[in-house]
Amino acid sequence: MISRKSVITFGMVAIPIAMYTATRDNDIHFNQLHAEDKSRIRYKKTCAHCGKEITAKEIVKGYEYDKDKYVVVTDEEIEKIKTEKEKSIQILHFAQLNQISPVYYDKTYQAAPEAGGEKAFELLRLALMEEQKIAIGKTVMGAKDTLMAIIPREDGILISTMFFADEIKEIQKQYTKPQVAEEELKMAKLLINSMDTPFDPSKYKDEYQVKLRELIEAKISGKEVVASQPESAGKVIDLMEALRASVDKARKDKETA
Repeated sequence: MISRKSVITFGMVAIPIAMYTATRDNDIHFNQLHAEDKSRIRYKKTCAHCGKEITAKEIVKGYEYDKDKYVVVTDEEIEKIKTEKEKSIQILHFAQLNQISPVYYDKTYQAAPEAGGEKAFELLRLALMEEQKIAIGKTVMGAKDTLMAIIPREDGILISTMFFADEIKEIQKQYTKPQVAEEELKMAKLLINSMDTPFDPSKYKDEYQVKLRELIEAKISGKEVVASQPESAGKVIDLMEALRASVDKARKDKETA
């Protein structure tokens, strides 16, 4: 399903694109019920002045410019003040992917070229891939400027919306850094390398959602929910022992795999 259509612009080049949501929600969701009779809890929108229940068609956007004084602004009026430049995704500059902290990324879309934009789209993707760069762009989404990262992939382009710097809380909380022994560092690096495998997203599943679904099915069939058996904590050992044991386990797991 297309989320939005836009145009990527850089220099004198304009690439018409369609943006598709790249993720979906697979989580189990619960409804709120009245504990007494198990009926759904409903939320009604009511007018603070007359108390009347309001439908979606009767609701408009309003900005409070003074105490209890509002000016109504419509979606059509918001669109009217957008220039063609603001409707497009303007590439501001190019950067290296590892220069950007992941905390700045918000929502990711898959981009695909619209008719007539295939050649320019592929040219941008290929050039970014070979230069190992991403593009930083800006557009207006809704009623605000939105930063975007245009990220090339082997099979296309991803576009991630980004937070502005003033929307990010302090990234790193300060802490007192203890001294790390050289032998401990070597062992930690050995553990990292022993667990180093290519990232394959298909290997990872939301196992807790499976357990939650099993719980729900057990409840539906009237079975008793049994608590999980606690895992053995094992004896307390020092950091070096823990690292050595972890390296040994990682090697055995790799051999088994």
